[in-house]
Amino acid sequence: MEILKGIRNIIFDLGGVLLNIDPRQTIEAFGKLGMQTLIGDKGLSYDHDIFYRMEQGQITSDEFRNGVLQLLPAKVTYDEIDAAWTAMLLDFPAIRVDLVKNLRKDYKIYLFSNTNAIHVEKYHSNFRKQHGFEVSSLFEKDFYSNEIGYRKPMPESFQEIVRLSGINPEESLFIDDSLQNVEAAVASGLKGFWLEPGQKVEEILHNFM
Repeated sequence: MEILKGIRNIIFDLGGVLLNIDPRQTIEAFGKLGMQTLIGDKGLSYDHDIFYRMEQGQITSDEFRNGVLQLLPAKVTYDEIDAAWTAMLLDFPAIRVDLVKNLRKDYKIYLFSNTNAIHVEKYHSNFRKQHGFEVSSLFEKDFYSNEIGYRKPMPESFQEIVRLSGINPEESLFIDDSLQNVEAAVASGLKGFWLEPGQKVEEILHNFM
């Protein structure tokens, strides 16, 4: 396949690429708790500092929950906050599990997601229940913005992924459903592929199914 020419490493985004998500469910869930919708980039998150700080690991989960409480008109429980915050996380289809497994035969596979500790814990748990093994075992390494301290499309985020993985950027393909993130990856020396709205990664890489 042309997009894999000269490629030895593939870095996948998570939400919208491998993991099905529906951000509207989180927006609606927070709305039911009384939060005004402050939609940020891609419409995937609330445009408030606390959400971005959480994605960069600058605050703890409890500091995040307490910050969200300040944005709500009435007091709710931590569990209600977590349920609303993770409502967007849907399934990791078996067809994509098989795709990654097949790709691993010929490439080193990595994951890089803008996410947060609460989402990571929930999606790991969901995956374990759905597929019966740990999602991290699919990848050479799974990188999360809250753990490395930088979020896409910051140039430092891609530089850190390259540093931590030891990969050669010129031999590495980054796949994301955000054009802005793909452009930033390319500017950082990686190869990039933008998964456009309506496209599915298993259709783009159908040769490996």
